[in-house]
Amino acid sequence: RTVLHAVWIGLTAIMITRFDANTFFMRFFRDLARSKARRRLYGNKHALVPMLLGLDQPLMDVASKTKDDEDAEKQMVSLTLEDLASFTGASSIDNDDEYDESNSSPLYLSIMGRIYDVTAGSNFYGPGGQYHSFVGKDATRAFATGCLKEECMVSTLDGLSEKELKEIDRWVELYETHDKYTFVGTLVEDVVEHILELEVDTIEQLQEEEEEEVVLV
Repeated sequence: RTVLHAVWIGLTAIMITRFDANTFFMRFFRDLARSKARRRLYGNKHALVPMLLGLDQPLMDVASKTKDDEDAEKQMVSLTLEDLASFTGASSIDNDDEYDESNSSPLYLSIMGRIYDVTAGSNFYGPGGQYHSFVGKDATRAFATGCLKEECMVSTLDGLSEKELKEIDRWVELYETHDKYTFVGTLVEDVVEHILELEVDTIEQLQEEEEEEVVLV
C-alpha cells in the first residue's frame, strides 16, 4: 500500500508539473464527478483511473446527437449571448457575500452552445466561487485549454488540438450526466429568427408526414 501511495504521489506530481494547479484540480474533480456518474448510470466501478491517466473516451459527443435529440432540444430554451450574460447569480438585494437562490438569478453556463443550469453548484459557480468566471457566457475555449484568463472565456475553437477538443467532450459529459446540473437549452444568434426557423421546420415536417400518408393510401 505504501508503494502504491508513493507511485500515486509521483504521478500526481508529474501531472501538476505538466499543467498548472488550477487546471489540474479542475479536471481532477471533473473526472471524479464523471466517474461517479458512470458508476450511477452504467455500473462502471473502474472509470476513474483511466480518466486520471487521460486514457478514457468521453461518452458525450455533441456531434453524434441523433435527429430526434436535436429536434427535442430545439424546443427547449433559446438564449442569445446577451441573454445568457444575465444568468450569473446577480442578487436583487445588496448582498454579494453569499448566493441566495430566492432572490438571485439562476446560474447558467454554456459549452459548445449548450446551456446548463449549475445553480445547484452555487458554492463553486455562484458570485465569489472558484468557477464563477465560467457563468453567464460560452467559455468553450477555456474548458478546452484550462486557460482562465478573460480572453480565453470565449466559444471559438480556432487552433485547438485534438487533445483539447477531447477535453471539451469530457466537460460536456460532466454536465450532461451530472445528477444536479441540467441541460436547459441552446445559444442562438437571434431568438426571433430561431423561433421562425422552428415554425418553418415544423410546417415542412407536417407536410412530409402528410405526403407519406398519401403515398401509403
